Amino acid sequence: MSKAFASQSDLTDKTITFEQLSPHCWAYTAEGDPNSGVIIGDQFIMVSDATATPAMAQDLIARIRRVSDKPIKYVLLTHYHAVRVLGASAYLAEGATEIIASRGTYELIVERGAQDMQSEMERFPRLFRNAESVPGLTWPTLVVGNGEPGRQGSLTLDLGGVKVQIWHPGPGHTRGDTIAWVEEEKVLFSGDLVEYEAGVYTGDAQLQEWPATLQALRALNAEAIVPGRGEAMKGHADVNKALDYTQRWVETLYQAGQEAAAAGMDLKAAMAHTRKSMDPIFGHVFIYEHCLPFDVSRAFDEASGIKNPRIWTAERDQQMWAALQA
Repeated sequence: MSKAFASQSDLTDKTITFEQLSPHCWAYTAEGDPNSGVIIGDQFIMVSDATATPAMAQDLIARIRRVSDKPIKYVLLTHYHAVRVLGASAYLAEGATEIIASRGTYELIVERGAQDMQSEMERFPRLFRNAESVPGLTWPTLVVGNGEPGRQGSLTLDLGGVKVQIWHPGPGHTRGDTIAWVEEEKVLFSGDLVEYEAGVYTGDAQLQEWPATLQALRALNAEAIVPGRGEAMKGHADVNKALDYTQRWVETLYQAGQEAAAAGMDLKAAMAHTRKSMDPIFGHVFIYEHCLPFDVSRAFDEASGIKNPRIWTAERDQQMWAALQA
């Protein structure tokens, strides 16, 4: 019997946690669903990753309002994926004046944002239950950096009593990944550059460069992290556990892709080969079966010399899934 496509059979609501990590930093997590981060200053609030729809964003806004009435002035897009960005319009009524993204993320929205929106809506029907509340693509009003990794061109926001540094540490999950770093409290909002005990989606990744970007994050010596998926991690040792987990996924996956490409396998054979190394380590985690086909496709492509990830469309999604089920 064929598996349901992507997350189309995942219709059970997850338990949401809104947890304070430091005097100004909060984590909004939901059992492997996409996370958001919140930084609450004396004057302004920033949200890192906006949720999938304006309707879904209302739950996060309600939880913020239980602890602060300050304007939610800033919304950070850690990358361009629809499940992270399409809820951004909900914050306009809460005082948002800036939607922030890196140069790389802006370019990816231009290049493939419309295709990604359609694709992800079909992959995640539960997250897009209220898709009619999405007014269209989310466009940044403030673009950070010039596309090159590092703190040059970084942005520092003063929220009142707390400062947030925003920059592109390097390619990984996408070529435009952006982080928020609260240095005084040692809290990192990593987006999908880091995951923990959840599937690491790499369908649009730069796999070869990703470990070096993780090393740049490790050098921050964070004491807490809000990963893209999975629970917030508290304490230096647990932050490193999340970094180690993500690095192991990326390196194990890419090695299998390299082996499959070198052996002249087709995609279905590459999938079977990759499962031998991935399933025993990661097969139990949230959205593993959703992520793996897209991940194997990208690892196989990158190992075959396709450096810029091919655009996922709803049609390509289904063609890939059918080829692996045949």
